[in-house]
Formats: sequence, structure tokens, C-alpha cells
Amino acid sequence: MKKSGNDSSKKGVFNLFCQDVRGIAHRFGSFCDMYTPYFNVAGNNVSHQARCYVSGLFMEEPRKNMERMEEYVENCEYQSTQQFLTDSPWDGSALQVRIGQDVDHEIGGPDAALCLDESAITKKGKMSVGVARQHNGRLGKTDNCQVGVFATLVNGKFGCIVGKRLYLPKTWTSDSARCDKAGIPEDCRVFKTKPQLALELVDEAIAAGVRFRYVCADALYGNNPQFLRGLAERGLEFIADVHMNQGIYTEDPEPYLPRRRTSIGPKYKRLKSRGIVQTVKSFIAAIEERQWRAVSVRESTKGTLIHKAYRKEVWLWDGDERKARRWWLVIIKRSDGVIKAFLSNAGASTNLKTLVRAHAQRFWIERSFQDAKTSLGMADYQARKWNSWQHHMTLVSLAMFFGLLERMHHNTSDDILSYQDIVELLNLYLPRVDRTEEQVLNNLKRRHEKRLLSTESAYRKQGKTISPDE
Repeated sequence: MKKSGNDSSKKGVFNLFCQDVRGIAHRFGSFCDMYTPYFNVAGNNVSHQARCYVSGLFMEEPRKNMERMEEYVENCEYQSTQQFLTDSPWDGSALQVRIGQDVDHEIGGPDAALCLDESAITKKGKMSVGVARQHNGRLGKTDNCQVGVFATLVNGKFGCIVGKRLYLPKTWTSDSARCDKAGIPEDCRVFKTKPQLALELVDEAIAAGVRFRYVCADALYGNNPQFLRGLAERGLEFIADVHMNQGIYTEDPEPYLPRRRTSIGPKYKRLKSRGIVQTVKSFIAAIEERQWRAVSVRESTKGTLIHKAYRKEVWLWDGDERKARRWWLVIIKRSDGVIKAFLSNAGASTNLKTLVRAHAQRFWIERSFQDAKTSLGMADYQARKWNSWQHHMTLVSLAMFFGLLERMHHNTSDDILSYQDIVELLNLYLPRVDRTEEQVLNNLKRRHEKRLLSTESAYRKQGKTISPDE
């Protein structure tokens, strides 16, 4: 609801909002109760640990790991939480499917998009499952990190993670002993590229009944011909960024197999093109200023977001197919001067504004990662094994879904309610361990004891003892 400029009107809306948020703790409890059956394992129900963990993801602490959860969340015990995350056999995959279906119920439909992207989490050492020296998009450089591929269902300003896959580099899939130690299932020890994992997430979403019109992805996926062909063969429409060096044809290249000039010698086996290929960069350079169109993308906190855009039907040929693919190439020039290009196989009747707005949905998967890492502890887990990563990310998705429901619940009274706002509200209304001087000192003592034990263990491995002079 757009707020009136009248002070009394604003005050009335705010009072209604304040009265309503007091029920957030009750709504959180009811929300957790809905998922209790997913934590029944071998005659034992671990839903209490699940509620403690999700509650811990909402705690207002800079590090939302299990040590801090024990200190902050009522009735949360470190060893029990560690066992719940790492060793308990509750089915995180089944819960993830249910989350996807519930998110779909709220925001799925013909206006929704399934956005695919990877996210890296920096890790030290070599023991955490999937960790390796690899590209960290958040830092923009190679780093020691884990990388996950995620699917987020987005509709307008609302979005939630509905699927995930941990990327395993070849250094992991080729090392059976390392996989054994990390608890990686046998059927998951096959190397798969990130686009291959992304297609698995698409299939998983379809199987779960998640509804969306477009699949949106960045250039890592858009420059992968197998990924785009896979989406097209599934009958899905995509919006996929491409790099500036992507080759395109402005006319059908009409692939053909050359004939031999003589009857002697081997036959030609590779197709050739009748057209001339050019890069997206050279194509953009030829666009005249008058050909750009202004397109309103969405309403933002700084007013209406407007881009300049241009589109043209082009042909993509990978050198192997007998027939080139005819898709849209759309160029976007943002107000800050950044230029983006993407491909789409949307129908001929799809207008430019629809394509540009669908492309803008990708903003929300980046926002989902930002919210998950800054407000919901996505990067703060203290665990190394396969189950730990899968369980943690599923519970982060669950926490994100609760945040989505709260944002939608308050959409008419405060349309800018953020995940951090929800964190602050839950910290106000959920029961927390008292922050007395005695409790703080006990927590410090326990941390120091753990650090000392860790240091002593490291020295024992080196065959040394800690000297008072060191």
C-alpha cells in the first residue's frame, strides 16, 4: 500500500503494523510445526533441534554458527545440534522439495521465473566437502571455497531458494578416499559441470510442480550451448546472459557438409557455415542511437528503474547441429553505462518490455544470496561433511521461506520490510538465553577452553608441547 503523506495516516498504519508484528513469534512456532513430520527419524523426532537451528539462523549475532546458537538460543545444546546437522538421517531432499512446493503456492505462476546461479563460500583448509581453489564470484577472484548452484523462484520483489546442488571439482570426484571421509554418497561422486547441475535443478523444480514461465541465468550458463539446448528441448523459455565474445549470425548460417573436390581422399566430416559469424561486442558497436528504446523495468527505492534496450533475431550455431537456432538477442544499456546482452527463445509475439523485465528478475537471486548470507547465516556453518552442507542449506531455505511469508504478510502495511527487520523482530519476541554478566563470562570461559584444547591437539600432532615461553 502506498503510504499517504498525511502524518496521522502514517501513524495509523505504523500502529497497525506494530500490533501485528507482536504475533511474529507465534507465527514462527506454527510455521516450524508444519514441518515436524520431516524430522521423524528411526522412531525419534528431532524437530526440536530443527527449530533451535532455524531460530539460531535468525539470531542477531555476527556469526550464526552452532557455538553461538548454544549461547544464544534457549534450550540449544552444541553436541545435539552438531549431531542433528551432520549425522542425523532426516531427509533434507524431501524437505527441500516441500519448501519448493510451498514457495510455489505463494508466488509461483506464469509471472514467476526460476533463476539459476552459483554462490561461493570461503573456507579454510582442505577438509570441507567440495572445497578447492576455484573461482569465487563474490570476491571476483580464485579463492579457497565451496561453490553451490542454487535455484530461486522469483516473482516481482519476492523470491526464495527452492533448490541447491554442491559443486564437486574433479579433485574431489577422482579421490574416493576423500569422498569417503566427507560422506559423499556413491551416486554423487560423478563430476558434473555447473550447467549440468543447473539442469538437474530445473528438472527437480518441474517434478515438484513448481510453476514459472522463464528460466533465468547468467553468462556462465548462457554461453554453454548444451545448457540452452537442454532448456529448449524441455519446452522451456529462457533468459540467459552471454559474454561479449559470444558468436552470433544475423542471417541463417545454413550449415552444410562440403563435398570432396575429387574422388580421392577422405570425406568431409565437419559441417561448415554459409554465413559470417560476428561477436556480440561488434554487433553492439553497430547499433545506432535512434534504435535504442527506453524500457521501465521496475519500481525501486530510488524511483522507476529505466534501461535502454534493443533486440534482434539472430542465429546461434555450435558447429555440430545440422540446423542453427533462431533466438532473440537483447542488449540492455543501464543508466550507469553498464551494457548486458542476453539470449532468449521466447516466442515471436513476446515484446521487448516483457523480455527486459524478465531479465531484471535475476536481480532477486543476487538479493536472495545477500539476505541469506548477511541475515540468515548461509555462510556461517561449522561442519565439513556432505550431509552437513545439504542439511544446512535446506534449513537456510526454510528460514528464507518464513521471511518471505512475513514480507508478504506485511506487504500492505510496510512494503519495505527486510529480512534484517525480521531478524530484529524475532530477537525481540522469541525466548533467548539471558545476556547476564554471568552468562557472558561462562560463554567466554567455554570458548577459551575449546581454543586451548584445539591448540594442544595441534601441538600433539607435531609431537610438541606448549612451552610457557612460546
